[in-house]
Amino acid sequence: MKLNLQDIKNIDGSVNVITPKYDVEKIKENTEKAPKWLHFGAGNIFRAYMGKVQQVLIEKGFEDTGIIVAESFDTEIIDKVYTPFDNLTILTTLDKNGEFKNEILGSIVKSIKATGENFQELKKIVDMDSLQMISFTITEKGYNLKDTAGNYFAFIEEDFKNGFENPKHVMSLVASLLYSRFEKGGQPISLVSMDNCAGNGDKIREAILTIGQKWVENGLVKKEFLDYLSDENKVAYPVTMIDKITPRPAEEIKVSLEKLGFENMDPVITSRNSFVAPFVNAEIPEYFIVEDKFPNGRPALTEAGVYITDRETVEKTEKMKVTTCLNPLHTTLAIFGCLLNKKSIYDTASDEDLNKLIKEIGYNEALKVVESPKIIDPKAFIDEVIEERFLNPYIPDQPERIATDTSQKIAIRFGETIKSYMKDENLDVKSLRYIPLVLAGWFRYLMGVDDNGMERSISNDPMLPMLKEKVAGLQFGKPESYRKGQLDDVLSNERIFGVNLVEIGLSGLVEDYLVEMLAGKDAVRNTLHKYL
Repeated sequence: MKLNLQDIKNIDGSVNVITPKYDVEKIKENTEKAPKWLHFGAGNIFRAYMGKVQQVLIEKGFEDTGIIVAESFDTEIIDKVYTPFDNLTILTTLDKNGEFKNEILGSIVKSIKATGENFQELKKIVDMDSLQMISFTITEKGYNLKDTAGNYFAFIEEDFKNGFENPKHVMSLVASLLYSRFEKGGQPISLVSMDNCAGNGDKIREAILTIGQKWVENGLVKKEFLDYLSDENKVAYPVTMIDKITPRPAEEIKVSLEKLGFENMDPVITSRNSFVAPFVNAEIPEYFIVEDKFPNGRPALTEAGVYITDRETVEKTEKMKVTTCLNPLHTTLAIFGCLLNKKSIYDTASDEDLNKLIKEIGYNEALKVVESPKIIDPKAFIDEVIEERFLNPYIPDQPERIATDTSQKIAIRFGETIKSYMKDENLDVKSLRYIPLVLAGWFRYLMGVDDNGMERSISNDPMLPMLKEKVAGLQFGKPESYRKGQLDDVLSNERIFGVNLVEIGLSGLVEDYLVEMLAGKDAVRNTLHKYL
């Protein structure tokens, strides 16, 4: 049995898979005539979460169109897991108790490689008055116009000069599509980031307005275009918070689906290092909180469990998750999971010391400064994260994946809590014990040596060359190889930590922990055990 529109019609109740309760081809036909939702970023969280949201809305009768997805960064995804399977996806949700629920999603009805030759097709979609939103899962990097030194990328400079013709950057491409919509009458639209980063809507707005401003300055577009982009009654940029773990496709799920009779379920690693498959394996818990800014209307998202609310509530929920209740704990497990050679996040969270560590950070350090968004209780959220989500053995998530780009995450995941301690007159920032322990663990991890003294890989990070240079003199088994103050220029870097750790008096504790972790075999384990 193949995963395609023809074969899924013949699936009966004997196969453990739920099929769409609607005519997928009719939904596709409706979408071609009057599209409402265009999405950029064809990766796993989009397929598992937004694909499911739209499927629920179609099956409940709230929508009669599907989603069109465009991929600008890794177009191989379209070739490998969309086109061969008629854009269908199998969503396998993984219960902590071992129950797999398989559902075929048919709500993503069209996939487009967002390259030059397909620009006219994208323009035709965005020109249509029916389009309500363009959404994104392109990672935080996708909104950046500048490099780490603060200079515009060369290809962005080209886009500034060339205007809306042949844009290189995805934000330039979107600006170009919006200019076409503006020229066709300027119907309203929302640009909705679904990426896991603070102020995601603001990041889109800044990028799009910068590009529009440069085009106006260079005489490439009408100055009224900038007015269109700036008017949130015309182009809106809601902030959102998204939370759902969709790990790399697991071999176990591939085997399970093949036993059900599905062919060609092999996971694929693209040349751009995307891990994809005809299926997506995901946890059950999911949260999507969205600021209500949709000047051209929106799908009935609340009917599929999405929270539609005001900006303040979104920001509080996002801050709760990213700075206290999930992301810091995830990074903690990732760093020490790598050092201790744990195979999965489940393995790390099951480790007695590491489980104690994330509880100390979550409940005893971070929760003191979190402001409840009210729609979700922070303590209940941490309870679910630690007891249900991290301790789900069927979520095949790896510490190495979570450890990617750590230098870009620390300022938010830990720095915001440190700042809150500094602002609260009833709290002493020097009372923090476990966040500094994680920061010391990160420096120890950057040595590329595990707790047994064996060389190990370090996940990708844009600041890795500089960071490796800073820890280059550190030697496994030789605590004396660290010189007091050796890392001060890094520890004082507010861009990395969000605060100057030297000035506020936390750097010494980080250094002390690090020295203990250099003592030799099992020094990381012994340090954890000592303080936990």
